[in-house]
Amino acid sequence: MVQLKKSLTRFDLTMIAIGSVIGSGIFLTPSMIAAALPAPIWILTVWVLGGIMALTGALTFAELSAMMPEAGGIYVFLSRTYGKLFGFLYGWVYFFVVNTGGVAALSIAFSTYFGYFVPLSAAGIKLVAIGGILLLTAINIIGVKSGAIFSDLFTMLKVLGILGLIVVGLILGSRIGLDFSIDAESVSTGFAGALAVAMVGVIWSCGGWQHASFTAGEAKNPRHDVPFAMIAGALIITGIYMLTNLGYLSLMTPSEMAASERVAADAMEKVIGPVGGALIALVIFISTFGTAGIYTLTAPRIYFAMAKDKIFFQRVSRIHPRFHTPAYAIFFQSGWAIVLILFWGTFENLISYVVFTDAIFFMLTAAAVIILRKRQPHSKRPYRVFGYPVTPVIFIAIEVWFVLTIFSEKPIQSLAGIGFLILGIPVYYLWRYLNRRRDQLN
Repeated sequence: MVQLKKSLTRFDLTMIAIGSVIGSGIFLTPSMIAAALPAPIWILTVWVLGGIMALTGALTFAELSAMMPEAGGIYVFLSRTYGKLFGFLYGWVYFFVVNTGGVAALSIAFSTYFGYFVPLSAAGIKLVAIGGILLLTAINIIGVKSGAIFSDLFTMLKVLGILGLIVVGLILGSRIGLDFSIDAESVSTGFAGALAVAMVGVIWSCGGWQHASFTAGEAKNPRHDVPFAMIAGALIITGIYMLTNLGYLSLMTPSEMAASERVAADAMEKVIGPVGGALIALVIFISTFGTAGIYTLTAPRIYFAMAKDKIFFQRVSRIHPRFHTPAYAIFFQSGWAIVLILFWGTFENLISYVVFTDAIFFMLTAAAVIILRKRQPHSKRPYRVFGYPVTPVIFIAIEVWFVLTIFSEKPIQSLAGIGFLILGIPVYYLWRYLNRRRDQLN
């Protein structure tokens, strides 16, 4: 039987963890956050909360990754803890909304910024986005290592670009936005709701470190390297994002950030001029294209694991005989992402219910650590979460608060996410019924 090729190193996995997080969020969400919380102290506080969430989540998920170092990551953790229905629902939402929608949105983003250098019509932007997806599909089908090399290169380039923005802001900036006094009006009635709205942007920007666990089946030393990659990735991302926001605030006031549709470009243009805008456009292109490539590499391992469990299209479980990659799973994902590009063209309206739905599964995954500690106390755990049980409880508490508050602030998007989850339940049981009938006929 053809097996997945184990070729990912600790460095590859760390680059996947970092590269999956740094996409378009840090360039696009600061204006939304500044509009919700128009005070530097609260802008930085909400990013600190995002860092705490990412770090406590990575520390918690690392224990599960070390226990179950298999392709699929969270899908495997949920299936083993709560049953295959929960794993299926995670993969269901991830395929039809979260990841394919993310690939489509990122592809539109990088083609839009490609248009900064080569003017494109609306149709041209879609064609370049589809061409980019096809290129990324080919790279990742040829081999997981070629996909990892792509991930390594583009992650390093985007980090260097962001570091350049940080240096420009901190050295050449006037510090006009670095007033850390607390305005009484900023903590008036409605502050909790504003904080939740800002957290949508932060969680969207900080999510992705868990992608390292999806490729555990192709890691050389998954029990140790996957936990390391997620924890190191969360720490590095937190540091980079804090410094990036300090760079923004050194160049712009919160009101200027809130009014800007292109915070990074406008910030750079203040001190470097049009050249700064071109440079940041190049950085955003590299960042979004690289992240789309990582999503194309990692998430198909979820669908591959689902197909092996006979709750997804069986062809998706096939491994390419030459390249030893889940080629059909990659094709399947890219095909749906292209459909979304052709018929939707944007992913912006989905952001709130995507992070809402993601948060539900994050809560369940973190709780799985506590459940398995009680259910399987003697199971082998190469890594045990630091600060247990406080660390997973902090992560769960943040996610619970976020889910409840977002449901209150954005009920339409939240109900849409819940509706999509509920729709997956009859699909799961239909799939199981069809599989039983097929087995009986055979």
